[in-house]
Amino acid sequence: MSRVPGWLGRLGSELSRMGERLDERRAEAERDDRGDDSVPDAATGSAPQPARDAVHAAAGVPQVPVTRPENGGGDHVPPPPAYAPAIAARPDPVAAVPWGMRVAAEAGWRLLVLAGTLWVLMRVISAVQLVVYAFVAAMLITALLQPTVARLRRHGVPRGLATALTAILGFVIMGLVGWFVVWQVQENIDNLSDQIQDGIDELRNWLLNSPFHVTESQINDIAKSLRDAVGANTDQITSAGLEGVTVIVEALTGILLTMFSTLFLLYDGRRIWEWTTRLVPAQARPGIAGAGPRAWRTLTAYVRGTVIVALIDAIFIGLGIFFLGVPMAVPLAVFIFLFAFIPLVGAVISGALAVVVALVTQGVFTAVMTLAVVLAVQQIEGHILQPFILGRAVRVHPLAVVLSVAAGGLVNGIGGAVVAVPLVAVTNTVVGYLRSHSREAALRQSPPPHGATAVDVAPVDPTAGKT
Repeated sequence: MSRVPGWLGRLGSELSRMGERLDERRAEAERDDRGDDSVPDAATGSAPQPARDAVHAAAGVPQVPVTRPENGGGDHVPPPPAYAPAIAARPDPVAAVPWGMRVAAEAGWRLLVLAGTLWVLMRVISAVQLVVYAFVAAMLITALLQPTVARLRRHGVPRGLATALTAILGFVIMGLVGWFVVWQVQENIDNLSDQIQDGIDELRNWLLNSPFHVTESQINDIAKSLRDAVGANTDQITSAGLEGVTVIVEALTGILLTMFSTLFLLYDGRRIWEWTTRLVPAQARPGIAGAGPRAWRTLTAYVRGTVIVALIDAIFIGLGIFFLGVPMAVPLAVFIFLFAFIPLVGAVISGALAVVVALVTQGVFTAVMTLAVVLAVQQIEGHILQPFILGRAVRVHPLAVVLSVAAGGLVNGIGGAVVAVPLVAVTNTVVGYLRSHSREAALRQSPPPHGATAVDVAPVDPTAGKT
């Protein structure tokens, strides 16, 4: 019995030492989590590092060398053990992408944004197509009539009276031209149908006797195919005729919108433009304000030059087919004038129409002579009239003209083909001016070179001297 208290004392002391060891390990783990390898914590009563190493060695815990910071700082992460594999640092993802691919990606998403914007814009234009066509027609008519208003203003005529006189005179002239065309067609339609029938018979006989070896059965098959095509499309033709009332109503609405828009643009165009520039952000406002008048001068020069060239084409081709005895020479001349507003393509279509009428009414010789007259006038137009009348105000490459007319025709038919070339010409002028304006702004912000003055480095406006 006397040995029991001694055994209990040894057991208690052993349990106390085990508790101290557990406390030391807990405190060491907490210091490792904090990155603190400093010596004894007064709160926990943990032993210093040599004592902990001896305890670990007695307990069989593997020792890991610890590198202490030279400056004695507390925040320190020990290096990995020697047995850990070496792992190379991964490069920055931006640096891993090649430079060319990054440039292509940057350009690609911007192009996608522009394409989406254009698609939305085209959808909006298609929804209000009548209003857009009316306003574009009003702008073209205003560009044609605005010099007359300016001339009357210089002679002392009030702005309202000058606008009213110019608009009334212009719309009366355009109305008389349209009435004259309709009257000529109605007067000559009966004779023209008889002449077309006779011309078809003459063409049929010429094909039978021609060296092309065309037989009677082949001509009959072609005629039968044409009749079948017309019969198969009778429903479409009838529905188009029933929709004629809607077309007439839309045409009258478009004419009224065009007239009102033209009046307001002639009378108050400057203030409308100033209000429009206030919608532009302040940083871009100076450039837009300077590009607007230059774009308007380009549009005015284009419309005025196109009208003069179209009038010359219509007069000379009309006189040529009139002396050749082609029927409906005056309506054909008016059609040539109207189709001249579609560059390149319009001249081909109107000339082909005159040649076809001459072929079916007067025969092959007259058609060949009509073709010669059309080609001669168009050559004079392309090499003399357009460079002399349009000059340097509207400089668009022929390839750009053809592609823009084709794209405009595919998008919006005849209206798109008419608007395509002036739109390209105006865009070319605006882009050129904005480029020179940004270059001028950059030169103004940067100091001039050593020994040079601001006048020496001042840029030259590319549109200066152009009319």
